[in-house]
Amino acid sequence: MKAQQISQFTLILLIISAIDNIRNLPQIALFGSTLIFFFALSALFFLIPVALVSAQLSSSSKEHGGIYHWTCLAFGPKIGLMAVWLQWINTLVWFPSILSFIAATATYFFNPALASNKTYLVSVILAVFWAMTLINLAGIHRSASLATIFSVLGALIPIGLIIGFATLWTLSGKPLQIHFNLHNLFPVLSHGESLSSLTALTAIMTSFLGVELATVHINEVKNPEKSFPRALCISVLIILATMTLGSLGIALVLPLDQINLVDGVMQIFTLFSQTYHFTILIPVIMLMIICGGLGGMISYIISPVKGILQVAESGYLPPFFTVKNRHGVPTRLLITQAIIVSLVCSAWGLMPSVNGSYWLLTDLSTELYILMYVFMFLAAWKLRNTSLAPMDSFLIPGGMLGTGTTCFFGLIGCAITLIIGFIPPSNIDVGSNMHYFTIFSSGVILMIVPVLAFYAYKFFCPLESSDA
Repeated sequence: MKAQQISQFTLILLIISAIDNIRNLPQIALFGSTLIFFFALSALFFLIPVALVSAQLSSSSKEHGGIYHWTCLAFGPKIGLMAVWLQWINTLVWFPSILSFIAATATYFFNPALASNKTYLVSVILAVFWAMTLINLAGIHRSASLATIFSVLGALIPIGLIIGFATLWTLSGKPLQIHFNLHNLFPVLSHGESLSSLTALTAIMTSFLGVELATVHINEVKNPEKSFPRALCISVLIILATMTLGSLGIALVLPLDQINLVDGVMQIFTLFSQTYHFTILIPVIMLMIICGGLGGMISYIISPVKGILQVAESGYLPPFFTVKNRHGVPTRLLITQAIIVSLVCSAWGLMPSVNGSYWLLTDLSTELYILMYVFMFLAAWKLRNTSLAPMDSFLIPGGMLGTGTTCFFGLIGCAITLIIGFIPPSNIDVGSNMHYFTIFSSGVILMIVPVLAFYAYKFFCPLESSDA
């Protein structure tokens, strides 16, 4: 049975819901006026190259999409497996942070003290994730429609409110916490401040991860060779505008040394509600923010799993994992993912240092994802002179030179982020630098090692794999 198709508008909101997350704004706002510089740097060396490369790679094929397909074409299935594994495994590390944000925000409605209760957090985390998994089992059309609604309610509207009230705050002459001049726009790169300032790049790059995820739905989109590039272009512009202006709005109003990473969004809306007298609407806004977090999860739950399905169908996993339901959803892979995330979330709930663990998990997730983008840019570089692309497919302006330059810029951004990832932030207690480096490096290695088992399975079970 032919899968239902999703519209270009739905695709745009699906991309936005996966990336445009209000949860990231307080973390970025901590860097004050320099966040404009880091946003520009991240857009030039990461977001724009990723969007252009994703558009070119996805529009070159009407039958398949995603990092596994692209890297297999360029380097073979073994490298393809490594790339899609990195895309998937980083989400298992990332889910606990976004789920804890949702659970903590929900306590505002009944008992804010529960935000520090680990039993409550773990219980809500598991309940929400399994609920989102069941929604995705109903098929991409239904989950995409829900993500569309949630992205508008929980991301675009709340961020728009922050931008609007921050603009009103500025125009009414109220005190500003940051001021713009040539000196303040650039980070201080001297003495010990340089490394601390550069950690802002990690925070912003984290906000841009996942642009390419929607390309795995290429079979569900009408005219993908035109729809995907147009959707990516529009999505990137909206994401850049809302994330930059939203985080800047928080930085303008709240003192930088008082911005809280966990409830910074609550801080800004509380202040605005008291100033402009709409306290009665705070519960509604908080509910919208929760919906935004759920909308982002919907995209991240199903998209990477469809990439792993391509791996299973290529024989690197037992045929057991290739089973799909009537909606074309890889049921057993989705359930397996939910089980693994449940174990990870439960372990996270027992960690003693919440702030340190939060940053470590976020940083580790970013590092793994950035490694995947290295493979993607190298694949685009390798395939830049291919003649297999349809005549009406999107091509990066400038031909081979334009594609090569775009990939080069993207690889520079990836290299910088990978190096900075090993540097702990100075304003969060993560122990000594060596302690953090050891744990972080061990985490990266442990997350990559399972790929070796998949290689071994393919080698020792070739007959069973070929029947998949």
